[in-house]
Amino acid sequence: MNTKFTKKDLAEKLVEKYGYTKKEANEVVTTIFDVITENLVKEDITDISGFGKFVVKTRKSRTGINPATKEQITIAASKAPAFKAAKALKDSIK
Repeated sequence: MNTKFTKKDLAEKLVEKYGYTKKEANEVVTTIFDVITENLVKEDITDISGFGKFVVKTRKSRTGINPATKEQITIAASKAPAFKAAKALKDSIK
């Protein structure tokens, strides 16, 4: 089964399970993702027990090859968001 689960779907689950209004549920979901994003921007770790950690990974600069010209180029250092699943989450998927 390969279905897509969206923020809207998550908000609808809150409406069904806890009786929030749609507006309240959307605000809760948006707030959660905003807080995670703010923490990533500050390079703080967001650790959600039993689910996983959201972190910022730093990639070092490195040498690459331009595929069109075969010329060596320097790829600049960069940062990227990353997620590491908790053991409980990994175990529940097995």
